[in-house]
Amino acid sequence: MLAEERQQLILQMLRENNVVKIQDICEKSGCSESSARRDLQLLEENNLLVRIHGGAKVKYSLSSEPDMTGKARQNTTEKNAIAKAAAARLREGDVVYLDAGTSTLALIQYLEPSAHLTVVTNGVVHASMLADKGVRTILVGGELKNTTKAIVGVEAVNSLKQYRFNKVFMGINGIHPQYGYTTPDPDEAAVKQVAMEQSEQCFILADHTKFDEVSFVKVADVAQASVITTKLPAKVSSQYNKQTTIQEVEQ
Repeated sequence: MLAEERQQLILQMLRENNVVKIQDICEKSGCSESSARRDLQLLEENNLLVRIHGGAKVKYSLSSEPDMTGKARQNTTEKNAIAKAAAARLREGDVVYLDAGTSTLALIQYLEPSAHLTVVTNGVVHASMLADKGVRTILVGGELKNTTKAIVGVEAVNSLKQYRFNKVFMGINGIHPQYGYTTPDPDEAAVKQVAMEQSEQCFILADHTKFDEVSFVKVADVAQASVITTKLPAKVSSQYNKQTTIQEVEQ
């Protein structure tokens, strides 16, 4: 088993049990104790876990997430610039999936009924704003998550599987060249994964704070989507430009 595969296995074990023992890692992966310790050290250096005697435990900040109101106040100028650039990707008659989140919420101001779009969303706030603008809107069914006002769960996943999209616009909590696109909530991650699978093109809308961050659950590799973001320092951009397309926009 490759080191990266072992590290993903360790994170999966933590998601299931909150604590993982070196002995269990060795048994499941077939690696030596020294390899398991190196993996734990690397994961701790990337803020993915906390090492303890004989193993590791969940770093709970991976699971933390501000509520919708809190996130709406953050980096608003950047989000608007990103949203405007994302809207320029749309074509008349597109069928679009709009992910819940404040970055995607900013996109709605640039949508017009005259474009004859069909927008599917799991965001309750998004659906209301789209309807107010006269955009044809489909809200997926499922469980409402109180903090982000997102519809999640098995019903949401199953309903998304009925649709195909020209484009998906998605928010994300972390973007990392090794650990990919990540989010704190397994239920939201499942919805994001299905939406990406059902689309011809996927765009991640992310301000500069999301780069080199890692959250609890992996959604996809960075190569599986294009990123629309604000101007980044060269030392950050160079880590990603060989793996995915990054459109940098000026604020």
